[in-house]
Amino acid sequence: MLRKLLLAAVSVAVLSSVPASAADLIAIITPSHDNPFFKAEAEGAAAKAKELGFEPLVLVHDDDANKQNQLFDTAIARGAKAIILDNAGAAATTAAVQKAKDAGIPSFLIDREINESGVAVSQIVSNNYQGAQLGAEEFVKLMGEAGPFAELLGREADTNAGIRSGGYHDVIGEYPEMKMVAQQSANWSQTEAFEKMQTILQANPEIKGVISGNDTMAMGAWAALEAAGRKDVIVVGFDGSNDVRDSIKAGGIKATVLQPAYRQAQLAVEQAKQYLATGKTGAEEKQLMDCILINADNAAKLETFALKD
Repeated sequence: MLRKLLLAAVSVAVLSSVPASAADLIAIITPSHDNPFFKAEAEGAAAKAKELGFEPLVLVHDDDANKQNQLFDTAIARGAKAIILDNAGAAATTAAVQKAKDAGIPSFLIDREINESGVAVSQIVSNNYQGAQLGAEEFVKLMGEAGPFAELLGREADTNAGIRSGGYHDVIGEYPEMKMVAQQSANWSQTEAFEKMQTILQANPEIKGVISGNDTMAMGAWAALEAAGRKDVIVVGFDGSNDVRDSIKAGGIKATVLQPAYRQAQLAVEQAKQYLATGKTGAEEKQLMDCILINADNAAKLETFALKD
């Protein structure tokens, strides 16, 4: 009790430099690190946790809600002080976050929202709609405002997949000469995107462009197009990965939209630190971070989901 009172009396500025005890564990739970976006999240959160004196416990749920639930049980059993989470489904995650809350463990969500408010302490996400509009505007420009195109959707259970697709179509729909000839989910997967792109290309050889819900699928689509000798097809992604950066610099994929994954994860840990000390984060539960268009003009400045000076 005395320790809590002392902590509450210390200012946030001082707290940021005061190390936690070795027992102060923070669980960091994300989708698979096979996707560089999620790996960057985990690395950003873990680095900030260590900097602030916490012990990070990095776990992966592989977009499996049942596995995610088990990992919450692990975090609770290990006595984690807080959970940083990029979740495995907006609807399926609420119960797990509530379970942690009931056990006295606050959750700080990044990248993906859940359907309920007041269960997590923070939900820090990219402004996916704003970012999708940026990407779509660039896509329309590159397409010359006309031509047949395909869309690769993300995982249907992921709120972000729908928001990005909606943002794309709210822009593209203003151009009647733009004709969508195929729309398929590749579940954020590069392998699946490669296969879906092969099928789409066979059925629609006249295709001129592909707009993708994330960079991993964009890379899969581009690999299929390269294999078919169709480097003329315009591909635009979303995330701001180093892989797509390199493709842009090499004249392959034309553009992407940077969402600040690394910074989001760090901010979540900073807010966890403040909340554990004061009972407040100093911010609203739902927080949006704007995205940035990446193309040949600024790709060289992109590094690990952040723009360098």
